[in-house]
Amino acid sequence: MAQEHFKDGTVSGEGEYAEGGEREGPWVFYFKNGRVKARGVYKAGRLDGEWIWYREGGGLLQQGAFEEGEQEGLWRRWHDTGEMMDVGSYRRGKKTGEWIGYDKSGEEIKRRTHR
Repeated sequence: MAQEHFKDGTVSGEGEYAEGGEREGPWVFYFKNGRVKARGVYKAGRLDGEWIWYREGGGLLQQGAFEEGEQEGLWRRWHDTGEMMDVGSYRRGKKTGEWIGYDKSGEEIKRRTHR
């Protein structure tokens, strides 16, 4: 398992590299406080498949998938309160279809359709 480090020597990320030096396979990234910042998979040095990001103080930040390095499929983001911020889909890295936004109390505040 390879590691990447912050300037102070603490681990900032862990995973594997392919022969060409690109990130490959499962990776985990950390905040300086040691909590997990993000986790997911790389394929040929690009984000691939399901990824999830966390807030430094705990709780979810966002979750979604990539295909060949571009956002693809359902994505969700959360407020620091833990309530959903917005939800919608991407296709080839661009928002598509209906996106719904929520305020910090969880109340729906907007809907927008992307083409």
